[in-house]
Amino acid sequence: MTYDEAIAFWFARINYEVRSATPADLKLERMRAFLRALGDPHDRLRIVHITGTKGKGSTAAMLDSVLRAAGYRVGLFTSPHLERVEERIQIDGVPITNEELATLMGDIAPVVRAFETEPGQGPTFFEISTALGFLHFVRRRVDVSIVEVGLGGRFDSTNVCRPRVSIIATVGLDHMAQLGNTVEEIAFQKAGIIKRGVPAVCGVQEPAARRVIDAVAREVKAEIRTPSDNMPYRLGLLGRHQIENAKLVVATAEVLNSQGFSIPPAALAAGLVHVRWPGRIELVSRNPHVVLDCAHNVPSASALAETLATEWPVTGKRALVFAVSSDKEYPAMLRILAPHFDTFHLTKYGINPRCVPPETLAEVLLEVAPGKAFRLHETSKGAWDAARAATTPDDLICITGSVFLAGELQADVRRCAATSS
Repeated sequence: MTYDEAIAFWFARINYEVRSATPADLKLERMRAFLRALGDPHDRLRIVHITGTKGKGSTAAMLDSVLRAAGYRVGLFTSPHLERVEERIQIDGVPITNEELATLMGDIAPVVRAFETEPGQGPTFFEISTALGFLHFVRRRVDVSIVEVGLGGRFDSTNVCRPRVSIIATVGLDHMAQLGNTVEEIAFQKAGIIKRGVPAVCGVQEPAARRVIDAVAREVKAEIRTPSDNMPYRLGLLGRHQIENAKLVVATAEVLNSQGFSIPPAALAAGLVHVRWPGRIELVSRNPHVVLDCAHNVPSASALAETLATEWPVTGKRALVFAVSSDKEYPAMLRILAPHFDTFHLTKYGINPRCVPPETLAEVLLEVAPGKAFRLHETSKGAWDAARAATTPDDLICITGSVFLAGELQADVRRCAATSS
């Protein structure tokens, strides 16, 4: 396969980033059979498995940085991506190359096509992503693989692995159509990554959710470790919520050290301060302040609002460039964000049918925050250009609501920051 053929083959499969998954889509039997046909690569990896409504990506990035600082060769599997799909599969901070992707997809494609001749749905976009990650990590002989759950946990395609340690960062209301309408139901789905006899690190503080997680752990005889309140290290990521994520990393390092890893305090210090995770409350430039973010649910919007209020007390006006997917709790997100902004640039990303029309966002904004100034834009670039044209050096622009929006605008935002510095 050529690279272009590999990408075309991959994106031709069912893509739940275009069509939302349904509960019927969430099952593991197909993934197990798919990986069995590929030689069960996941069984040859030392894995740390991470889930959470908010914070799992940042936790994965911090742990990746810490393990690399400790001298390990680290595979990192995350989703979704900002700009290029290759970002999902990295080794030591370097995404899989076009050539590597084409070679792996050439090996995987015949297996996928064979499954597609059988009754039922063949491997999906995300299942192929997961298989690519496992195979790449095996072939490149990584020392440890950090694997982020795509959706929920219990029936996520990554949950075929048997990790060295599982991490549950947070539990909140998101993906409710797939995971349930209460924190207890969602907690049960996320607790599904806890394996029999495998230690787990849990940062969940909400009592009802924590009771569910603890009950699942007792049932499978897995030790649950709660992170210490002590955080003696400086962090490279912004926001008080990142302190909680860093505590998870420190506790995970302790578990791994008890299993024969060597992650000294110096590696924790270096990894936590030097971590880079683009598009997560990232201050891209000053004068004006420009913040690029991926908040796409209520807990993430709350973390963003708190960080904006404490980290950047700008003297000028604040503008929000906002687009969001239809399966998110966007009325609640706008209600949280509205007090922190003077002007709203409501837009959409790409041609993805899941994106909420700007006109719908305007109706919601008028209801949750009457009197707020807003403009509608057919393209995200138009929204960014308009926000930028209206700002002074004392102002702030924040781009948020979706990973897709942040990815679509990232290059323009960074280019503008470079030319203005």
